Amino acid sequence: MNFEGFLPASGEEIRALGWERPDITIVTGDAYVDHPSFGTALLGKLLMSKGFKVAVLPQPDWRSEASFKSMPAPRLFFGINAGNVDSMVSNYSPSKKRRRRDDYSPGGRSGLRPDRAVTVYSKMVRRIYPDAHIVIGGIEASLRRLAHYDYWDDRVQGSILMDSGADLLIYGMGERAIVEAAKRLERNSYAGLQGILGTAVLCDETKAEKYKDFVRLPSFEEVSSDKVAFAKAFET
Repeated sequence: MNFEGFLPASGEEIRALGWERPDITIVTGDAYVDHPSFGTALLGKLLMSKGFKVAVLPQPDWRSEASFKSMPAPRLFFGINAGNVDSMVSNYSPSKKRRRRDDYSPGGRSGLRPDRAVTVYSKMVRRIYPDAHIVIGGIEASLRRLAHYDYWDDRVQGSILMDSGADLLIYGMGERAIVEAAKRLERNSYAGLQGILGTAVLCDETKAEKYKDFVRLPSFEEVSSDKVAFAKAFET
């Protein structure tokens, strides 16, 4: 598919392209900025080049189901990110004061993205579309893929996969991983999402044991109560 224009960012724009619905909807905490320094635009255009229909839902109102229902649900999955900056960094200063400006929102307006946006968006999508596949990524998901120290709450928190209820987490540079995930879901292979390089998934202990080459980190219970265990896990 040769696509050089803007990605559709509303139900009207989807219909104008003659689509019944997109294959993938990228939900982002930023305004839609069509520039390759923004992961939403870069990955959306990449997926379009591979033949997938991609729409963008920028800065939806997380307090309203209507905002998430403003365009048809995607056929394959929702891709969710907080934007180019962690939502807590976007919303608060290092002294934990609410920021008055958000440079990645229209007119620099603040308050257009929720705190912990990936989790909030994912939970809203799951509530409205319980059977939808959810893939999370970007800096907010990447830095929280394992148990981690949270500066804002001053405590160790668990993986964002647990909090968000997402099916797959892509960390770091996600170009290859998101295309591979899309191809597998196109083949209706949800179980096949395991084993994609640069991703994290939840699995039970028995399934984890089938992998011969792995490193076991201390559990969340250990790292949240023992600073030495946390340091060892972080080093590993």
